[in-house]
Amino acid sequence: MIELQNLSKVYRTEDVETTALDNLNLTIHQGEFVSVMGTSGCGKSTLLNIVGMLDRPTSGAYIFRDHDISGLSEKDRAQIRKSNIGFIFQNFNLIDELTVWENVELPLHYLGIAKSARREMVDEVLERIGIAHRSRHYPRQLSGGQQQRVAVCRAVIAKPKLILADEPTGNLDSHFGQEVMELIKGLHETGTTVVMVTHSKEDAKYSERIIELYDGRIRTENQLQPNSF
Repeated sequence: MIELQNLSKVYRTEDVETTALDNLNLTIHQGEFVSVMGTSGCGKSTLLNIVGMLDRPTSGAYIFRDHDISGLSEKDRAQIRKSNIGFIFQNFNLIDELTVWENVELPLHYLGIAKSARREMVDEVLERIGIAHRSRHYPRQLSGGQQQRVAVCRAVIAKPKLILADEPTGNLDSHFGQEVMELIKGLHETGTTVVMVTHSKEDAKYSERIIELYDGRIRTENQLQPNSF
């Protein structure tokens, strides 16, 4: 599903050149759950941004579903992104002025889905994720765990092929964090590909493969055994 070939990302200013990813090669297959770990500054966020088509590499190729998207325009990348990728962020990124229901509906509006279909899809996913009873509340009226549940609903509402999770439990206590990881695990078990950046070894145990980055390169790669959690 994802293939990165000799991929590098270099940030340049007038005085400084910083290599965030250095000639990186990585393949992620359809239906995998992969965790990316490493110290701050190792390239995790840069990798996630490139895989999520929010940024582009300086050199190398990014093959997504058999198409090289490395040189595509932002408009073309945005079109592929909204049709294929859902994002779960550490800070939830919910819109305070919108209700839970409206936050979850928003991606469907951007995709041009009819209002009647949107209503059915939002109601179904809120019920499935267990937050339907808060559908008319605003984000500020929810706990952190509830806000992340809403963020999960928004990420999966359009049935994306790929979920990218950036420290999804970073702002949650252990109880709510475990709930969110169980939700992500459940999404993976339905066939969704998941790539998660995390500092948590406990969260990483939910995945099938752990990749450790160091200075923009893959230092170690470990395949986890089934039911190793």
